[in-house]
Amino acid sequence: MKKYLYIVDYWVPFPQSEYGGLITLIAENDAEALELLSDEESFHEEYKSLIMEKVITATQLELANDYESGIIEAFCT
Repeated sequence: MKKYLYIVDYWVPFPQSEYGGLITLIAENDAEALELLSDEESFHEEYKSLIMEKVITATQLELANDYESGIIEAFCT
């Protein structure tokens, strides 16, 4: 099964907030990526509704090998 490296640029612009970050994760598809991000406790609940848009527009790179799905790195402010 194909898996992808997602690079999600997740910023909520000022004046709404200056919350956001850059998240790198491995997932089979957008739905799995959304599930992984929605389950992450470090993300503010009030901004979780914005995650799907960011997943769809994320840079996605197909991986040559089979890796375990999950969040690799998350930088959030």
